[in-house]
Amino acid sequence: QVQLVESGGGLVQAGGSLRLSCAASGRTFSRYPMGWFRQAPGKERAFVAAISRSGGITTYADSVKGRFSTSRDNGKNTVYLQMNSLKPEDTAVYYCAAGTIGGSTKEEYYDYWGQGTQVTVSS
Repeated sequence: QVQLVESGGGLVQAGGSLRLSCAASGRTFSRYPMGWFRQAPGKERAFVAAISRSGGITTYADSVKGRFSTSRDNGKNTVYLQMNSLKPEDTAVYYCAAGTIGGSTKEEYYDYWGQGTQVTVSS
């Protein structure tokens, strides 16, 4: 089993940057493809980014391509989401998740979820 804890959220002005971290417990972190999702107020949770077990393959939602990047450090059991050029529409609770199928954009392929961290982008 994997426990995930996100951090790094906060309030930022439009055009600014934030880096989210997701720390995982356990010694099997490198076995899991990881994903990032977000849920805006009144909306369903949506895929943001995914990264393969080794970190060599990443996938992004069209809405964040060119602005967000995800990476991982298996030695530190941590995955990151670097968010640049933030827009008010990026405001959401951001979740990291550990999955079973690399690169998946679908929630059902992720077995473990963090509690989420709030990101608010002001205009």
